[in-house]
Amino acid sequence: MAAAAALLLLLLALGGAAAQVFPPWNGTFPGFGGGNSGGAGAAAGTTGVPAMFVFGDSLTDNGNNNDLQSLAKANYPPYGIDFAGGPTGRFSNGYTMVDEIAQLLGLPLLPSHPSASSADAALHGVNFASAAAGILDNTGQNFVGRIPFNQQIKNFEQTLDQLSRKLGGASKLAPSLARSIFYVGMGSNDYLNNYLMPNYNTRNEYNGDQYSTLLVQQYAKQLNTLYNLGARKFVIAGVGSMACIPNMRARSPRNVCSPDVDDLIIPFNNKVKAMVNNLNANRPNARFIYVDNYAMISEVLRNPWSYGFSVVDRGCCGIGRNRGMITCLPFLRPCLNRNTYIFWDAFHPTERVNVLLGKAAFNGGTDVVYPMNIQQLAAWQP
Repeated sequence: MAAAAALLLLLLALGGAAAQVFPPWNGTFPGFGGGNSGGAGAAAGTTGVPAMFVFGDSLTDNGNNNDLQSLAKANYPPYGIDFAGGPTGRFSNGYTMVDEIAQLLGLPLLPSHPSASSADAALHGVNFASAAAGILDNTGQNFVGRIPFNQQIKNFEQTLDQLSRKLGGASKLAPSLARSIFYVGMGSNDYLNNYLMPNYNTRNEYNGDQYSTLLVQQYAKQLNTLYNLGARKFVIAGVGSMACIPNMRARSPRNVCSPDVDDLIIPFNNKVKAMVNNLNANRPNARFIYVDNYAMISEVLRNPWSYGFSVVDRGCCGIGRNRGMITCLPFLRPCLNRNTYIFWDAFHPTERVNVLLGKAAFNGGTDVVYPMNIQQLAAWQP
């Protein structure tokens, strides 16, 4: 009931709906054959990346909320219905975007932070992402337990201590850390589960421009903390379009998108891009790249048939109109033809979309990942 109440609060906060118009697309997704988990695999073992560390929210969480007193969990069926290990805490029917990226880097699937209790388990990286987490510590309070970005960084420091002891000191660890990939994807909950929630006062304190500036200023400080801890290769994922997720469509009597949500997201993403440029200019011995999830999701929604999708307006698993009023509950029966759906539940994409986004981030052009892709970042040397 509490989860449903939180979702209904969001619906009440957002006002009227209108048709969503996405900007023109001038690019293509590389190497997408419509496959499921497993990735392309051709690059496996060739990148020289020793590890990847992931910070984020439910789009990348792989079980960090499982043992929390939290309403933001996915460690039950039918989540993981297409994942070899079954339900793990991933908010997907199978792979997340970072699972695909790990495979393309030649790495094993990363453990969650609680699963990486030993240095041996953390040698190839750790996933610290937590559903309902945000850049701000108070984001996601309606879901009770979650691990904000600041705490995720503290958890990373614990892992660093373990690895340092294992490898014989910080000086021995530093070269491997500098070659590792740091994937960070934050911001969506700072809107969905903070700014747009009626039980938060945030919208009365800041207008949209002020709030996006506040978020990006805090974001830059957090990324600089990771830099000071030894990170040098950063992948910063932009917030994807949220106007047409099933939860947004579900509240519309006419079953249309809610562009007012994206009107908040676009300025935030633009400021994150500017932050990436600024960090690159001021940290010459590090490299920050920006993954334009907004552009990629918008393209899939605009031309679903081009990528093999036929169901764009509802979740594969959920309750209510568009299967988006309430997200996927335990043992709810999902759709059978999951490969044709863009959305798995009320908020999250299917594995097939995640694989597509992961491949594009890995070897796409500058129209989707800027100023270089992950494969190029892996090879980059200061």
